This record gives sequence, C-alpha cells and structure tokens, in this order.
Amino acid sequence: MINSQEIKIGTCIRLDGKIWTCIDFQHRKPGKGNTVMITKLKNVADGRVIDRTFQVGFKLEDVRVERRPFQYLYQDPTGFIFMNQENFEQIPISEHQIAGFQYMKEGDIVEVVTDTSDGTILSAEMPAKTTLKITHSEPGVKGNTATNATKPATLETGAVVRVPLFINEGETIQIDTRDGSYLGRVNA
Repeated sequence: MINSQEIKIGTCIRLDGKIWTCIDFQHRKPGKGNTVMITKLKNVADGRVIDRTFQVGFKLEDVRVERRPFQYLYQDPTGFIFMNQENFEQIPISEHQIAGFQYMKEGDIVEVVTDTSDGTILSAEMPAKTTLKITHSEPGVKGNTATNATKPATLETGAVVRVPLFINEGETIQIDTRDGSYLGRVNA
C-alpha cells in the first residue's frame, strides 16, 4: 500500500480491480480544505485514460513492476513479437500495449514493464527518440527555412509525420516517439 502523495509518473496502482499507470499528476493545496493529488491514470489493459483526484493520505494498492529490455523481432497475427535480451524467450505483445509502436522497426530495443506478482505484461515503451529514414516525401525547396511550414513525409515504418519543407526523400531524421514530432536531421 502507498499513500496518494507518493504517486508520480510511472507509478502503477490497482484501482477498481484494474491496473493503472500514472501518466501525469499535480499536487494541489486549495485555499480552503485539504491538499489533494490530481492524477491522470492510463488503464494498462485497454489504454483508456481517466482523471482521478485523491485526498492526501488516501491508501492505494501499488503494483510492483519490473522493467527489462526486449528486442522487437517481427509482427504476426498474435501481435508484435519481442525477444527477452537476457534469456532469449520470445513473447507477443498487442499493439495497444506499446507506446509509439508506429515508429518501431525490426531490431529496436524497447523497455517492457511486467507485474512482478504474476508476470503479466503491462506495457512496452519505446525510447523517447528514434532515428528513421524517409521513404517518400515531396521534393524539398532550397531557402524554405525561415518559415515554420511543414509537409507530410512517410517513414520506413509506414508512419507519416510532418517535417520542414527542406527535408528530402532518403534523408534520415530523428523523431519523438511520444507524439511523432520532428526533432532534427541526422547526418550519416
């Protein structure tokens, strides 16, 4: 059991029989009344996000988790197949449990979060940044760097992101896997 004021981003709790992970929190002391924790919780099973407010001192059942590196191998009808980097065991993980799956390519290392009590896979997290090659984009125009204009570009994984006008097909770029935003060009 943990107190509500101990919740922080990444904390897993059991609430209403389901496992939730904290994706945002705020400690608020109103002018009148008790201090409260305002949290944004994501359901590990289906990805649903809820807002929940707890009084400070409220007892919550915490879920002990373990984080391990897994390598993405391939996708089949059962889901995305990952290999444990330590014992080479292969496991399937469904699409909704993987944050940023659309930017994942074969060989990428992700962090898989499991419940230590029963070994259930809770989620898989891509690194915050990844490097991908552009497979299709309209030709770039020299001199278009002063404005913030963007154009769509298709990446090697099939995902489409917005990039500046001067980026061309065949270039390698770095993107943020949390929101799909363009971070910069990678010089090879």
